Amino acid sequence: MALSVLYVGGSGQISLPCVEASLAAGHDVTILNRNRTAVPFARGVKTLVGDMNGDAYGELGEKHFDVVAQFRLYTPDQMKRDIATFTGKTGQYVFISSASVYEKPVRHYMMTERTKLENRYWQYSRDKIACEALLRGQDRLAYTIVRPSHTVRTHMPIQVGDPDAAIRRMIGGKPVIVAGDGSSLWTLTRSVDVATPLVRLFGNPAALNEDFHITADRGFTWRQIHEAIARGFGVEAVHAPIPTETLARFNKEWAGPLLGDKSWSALYDNSKVKGVAGPFQASQDIDEILRDSVMHAKERLKAAAPPESDEDRLIDRIIAAQEALRP
Repeated sequence: MALSVLYVGGSGQISLPCVEASLAAGHDVTILNRNRTAVPFARGVKTLVGDMNGDAYGELGEKHFDVVAQFRLYTPDQMKRDIATFTGKTGQYVFISSASVYEKPVRHYMMTERTKLENRYWQYSRDKIACEALLRGQDRLAYTIVRPSHTVRTHMPIQVGDPDAAIRRMIGGKPVIVAGDGSSLWTLTRSVDVATPLVRLFGNPAALNEDFHITADRGFTWRQIHEAIARGFGVEAVHAPIPTETLARFNKEWAGPLLGDKSWSALYDNSKVKGVAGPFQASQDIDEILRDSVMHAKERLKAAAPPESDEDRLIDRIIAAQEALRP
């Protein structure tokens, strides 16, 4: 069944493959974005230029879409505006939340949609939880909540610090940090593997007023992830294990993403989404998962290396301080 689908944000890590999957499914696709990307959209996509604070966004309430897929919403105030804008104007509002909303450390080794929603460390995740609560607290706008985990396409998954700077460290033979001993299990999913089941939720009556995560079915240690990245560049990864609490003390900006997410093991049971969207198979080959990310990083790193950053100097200082503690 062909649907009219509005994407709020359509050129991002996850949304661009979803736009392509929607077109392949025969849907009529419109994208609202800020026109700040050189990414060419596929033929047949209609585009509206604007952002969530502009006039073009307010005018969306005058249109009707079968599905609104919201990829760029982060705060409760934004959610309140969307509920007011799209109630009565769409058959299904799809909110892209985050798997970081789940409580960590986990109480069971596999997270399901019944896992408690709580994040004591990261405001980003608490805001996503509050947005979900606003949707569940009303009954006039039919919704579907989707929680991707760490999803890759052009970005590089590094546990601590700027990813491209970390790659330059690897190439230069310098150590990169892992939180703890780097053995926690982390789930990486390709964007293209998220797109197919996500689009199958569009117009699906069984998906209405439900929540789903969409991830790969296995995890890798952060050491394995860094080693695969290094392998893509023909070098070896040298690791510097640092306690997570120490990292958070050195840089408060790392506290939320690490203590609230990336320092814990995160594995997911995808039974619920497979029961509604149908079976799908996300890649479980780490080199395949990272292939596009490595390709894009190689293009970025052709540019001259920037001056050493404050963060890079901080990483050197942390590693030196940890080494000094060794007997």
